[in-house]
Amino acid sequence: MRLHEFQAKRLLADYGLPTPRGAVAFTPDEAEAIARDLAVSPVAVKAQVLAGDRLQAGGVRMAHGPATVRSAAAAMLGQRLATAQTEDDGLIVRRVYVEEGVAIARQLYLTLLIDLRTAGLVVLGSPEGGEGIEERERKGELRCERLSLPIARPADRSELSGFLARLGLEGPTNEAGCDLVEGLRRAFVELDASLIEINPLAVTASGELKAIDVKMTLDDNALFRHPELASLRDEAEAERLKLSAHRNQLNFVQLDGDIGLVSNGAGLGLATLDMVHRAGGRPANFMDIRTTARSLDIAHGFALLLDNPKIRTLLINVHGGGMQSCDTIAEGLGIALRKSGRKLPIVVRLAGLNADLGRYRLANFGCHVIEAPDMGAAAERAVAVAAGRA
Repeated sequence: MRLHEFQAKRLLADYGLPTPRGAVAFTPDEAEAIARDLAVSPVAVKAQVLAGDRLQAGGVRMAHGPATVRSAAAAMLGQRLATAQTEDDGLIVRRVYVEEGVAIARQLYLTLLIDLRTAGLVVLGSPEGGEGIEERERKGELRCERLSLPIARPADRSELSGFLARLGLEGPTNEAGCDLVEGLRRAFVELDASLIEINPLAVTASGELKAIDVKMTLDDNALFRHPELASLRDEAEAERLKLSAHRNQLNFVQLDGDIGLVSNGAGLGLATLDMVHRAGGRPANFMDIRTTARSLDIAHGFALLLDNPKIRTLLINVHGGGMQSCDTIAEGLGIALRKSGRKLPIVVRLAGLNADLGRYRLANFGCHVIEAPDMGAAAERAVAVAAGRA
């Protein structure tokens, strides 16, 4: 679950994140009032959309005086902002963040994330932050330092200090940086985050640190531990299909291929995706049916695929076990097909709990399926069908 900049700054303020003063405005009048309360110049007016590269797209504007702040807010609110990280038609700006300007002497980059190689926590930093950092990284122009962080205890102070010294922070600024990283480490663990990114982390002429922009992502699967954070989800900007699937006990990722995939279990789903790739096919999605899903939840998942006009065939690869049986998945497919009315070739591999009952349920629903004896054969047959070779 991605957070807006203002939400991340509010959350992380409790962990010592130093940020400029600011507040959210939903109307030009509110933006002007905030600027008057700040009583500084210049003021940054920042579109709050879940995408980066806002500055280059005109989503961040510096304004001098409350009237100019009002005009800047009026030019953004209700308009679509398209950046390199949005679809072509962009995202609607529903709120702006009005924040005091900062005289920046240096810009750094700092991010905390999960190290997939070790399943541990790592902090990455660069002495050169700011705009275009992704492009600089792709070109190999970005010098990046890294430090593994502990999860269950505070980080070693001397290791933090050495890491920040490599980023060019010394003296009191280095000490403040150590406090900052330790606070972010605690926030990451306690809030079940998957990403905290500060870009830029500004150093002022007096040596103060200020987080100018913050991106933060929380782990959806851990929200049951943080019911107070669930309300932060911006459903207007959340991926419609992913959010809809999540509500129906499904894990879903949209891809750009023409073979719709359904599996129960993330590992089986990834293996199915790999097998389709190896057979020369293009998956249209990743879908994992959770063990808590009922037949109507599963029917909703199949409906998402049947509504996708790019899909030429479905590949269902399931292994019944535990709380999830083959007949429940078969029932979900039958319900979705009857409601949709769309006819697609369907390749099915059923194994495990109630596999025979699942086949019986498919026959009762009148589902015409191509059954495969194993996973590899199922993937190859689905690719052939989608390509018109079978």
